[in-house]
This record gives sequence, structure tokens and C-alpha cells, in this order.
Amino acid sequence: MRRPRGRRVERVTAGVADRARSGLLFGLAAYLLWGAMPVYFLLMRPAGAFEIVAWRIVFSLVFCVALLAVTRGFGRFRGVLRDRRAVASFALAGALIWVNWTVYVFATTSGQVVEAALGYFINPIVTILLGVVVQRERLRTVQWVAIGISALAVVVIAVEAGALPWLSLLLAGSFGGYGLVKKRLGRVDAVSGLTLETAWLAPVAAVELVVVGLTSGLAYGTAGVAPTLLLTSTGIGTAVPLLLFAASTRRLPLSVVGFLQYLTPILQLAIGVAVLHEPMSAGRWVGFGLVWLALAVLVGESLMRGRGRGRARRTAAVAGS
Repeated sequence: MRRPRGRRVERVTAGVADRARSGLLFGLAAYLLWGAMPVYFLLMRPAGAFEIVAWRIVFSLVFCVALLAVTRGFGRFRGVLRDRRAVASFALAGALIWVNWTVYVFATTSGQVVEAALGYFINPIVTILLGVVVQRERLRTVQWVAIGISALAVVVIAVEAGALPWLSLLLAGSFGGYGLVKKRLGRVDAVSGLTLETAWLAPVAAVELVVVGLTSGLAYGTAGVAPTLLLTSTGIGTAVPLLLFAASTRRLPLSVVGFLQYLTPILQLAIGVAVLHEPMSAGRWVGFGLVWLALAVLVGESLMRGRGRGRARRTAAVAGS
């Protein structure tokens, strides 16, 4: 006896809803973990930025190799190694993420978490600009308006501080460039990609550890059990949010993932202001307000275009029926 069609539809609908729910949970977990990173890195003191980043590279590589072994992913990884263009591209991705990690950890450990949060609020605007410059994409008028508002925000913050917010701009630029490179390598799975990136950076990490050891001395193994364990956990702390993010993007529309990304700088800003008591002058608030206005313009325009496309598809479906 054939199963009623209505019951099959209900099962499919329930499956889609469960997939979306799990994708939302994975995405929330990833962005909340990234948002809490300032506290994570501060707990590693007295380790400085260069030592933290070096151990992060080393233990991320160890964790990824172990993950490849457990998941039998060495076949996929060897396939990536046979692609010379991909190998070279991951070298560039590794260099960009090294800059991003170093600047971010330096900002965190030097009392500039708010400026780091600004960098990640600006990042979507930088991504759009890279699309114009590198991908030759054409922008709509509303997108140019959002970019203009963001530029004004940077000017306001620079005038108030007496200098450009270099940390914010470096963070946004390096992560935007990293995202562009990774977009072109979308066929490569997350674990293989991170393994190759950290393998490229392993010699850099070794040099950093030698230099830190010869100058200020390494905190790892000498500053107590807690900092040493936290430094050892950086491999897991780096890979887990990335894997959660990858699982989320496979289950959710990119528009939803795009909204979730703002959780990270919001949490960073909250930590900087409420937990670490970093100063927020009137000029800074105005600058942040302008950035949020630019993001609201982008999000609103994206929602309106999405609804317009949805109406057009429904109209076409009705016309064709």
C-alpha cells in the first residue's frame, strides 16, 4: 500500500526544518566562540601576541593532522597538494590569516578590543570593495551609499583619536582578503584547507618561538599550568569554530549566515566596554553608529531585493501553471 503523499511532504518539511535548526545552532556556536576569543587570549597571559599566534599555528596543525587521520581525509588532502595553484593560493591565505591573527591577538592583549570589534564591523564593507577592485563587480547605488557612510565613520573616529584606526583597518583588510582567497578555493574542504595554511605557516611559528624564547622568554611551560593548557588548546579553539561554521553554511542560506556574522563584533564590543572597561568617547560612539547605519543600509537593501526576487519567482510560477 502506497504511503499518502501528504505524510511524505510532512516528513520532508520536518527534515528541512531540523536541518535549518541544527544549522542555526552550529552558526550561533561558531560566532559566539569567535566573539568570546578576547577573554580566551587574555587568560593566556603572560604570553604575548607573537607567542600565542605561534602556538596557535603549531597546535592547529597538530589538531588538523589528527582530524585527517581520524576522518581518513588524507586522500582529499593529497588531492589538494596535487593542485599547484591551490597550494600557492593557500600560501597567500596563510599569510593573510597570520596578519589577521597577530593583529587581533595584539589588539586583545593590549587593551584595544573595541578597535578590534570595529574592524569586524567594517569587514563586510571591505569585502564589497574587494569584490569591486578584484572581481570587477558592479555595485548598486545603495551599496555605494553604505560604503560612503563607512568611510565617514572612519574619518570621524580618526579625527577624534588623532590617528587612523590602523588596527581596525588591518583586521578588516586581512580578513576580507582571506575570505576572497577562500571563496576562490571553495571546492577544498575546511580541514584540508586549514591543514595546508598552517603547514605553510609552521616555519614562521618556529622562528617566532625561537625569537620570543631568546628575548623575553616563553610563557609556555613556565608561567603555570593554566596558561600552558590554554596555549595547548589553541588548536582545538581555532579548528572547532571553523568546523561549526562550515557545518552551518551547508545547512543555512548565506543570507542567514550573513546576519549571524554580526554576533562576533557585537560580543567583542560588549566585552571591551562592559568587562574590560575600555573607554568609549562620544566620537567613538558616533563612528560606531555610522558603521551600524551603513550595515543597516546593506542589510535592508539585501532583504528588499530578496523579497523582490521571491515575488518574481512566485509570479512566474503562477503564470506557468
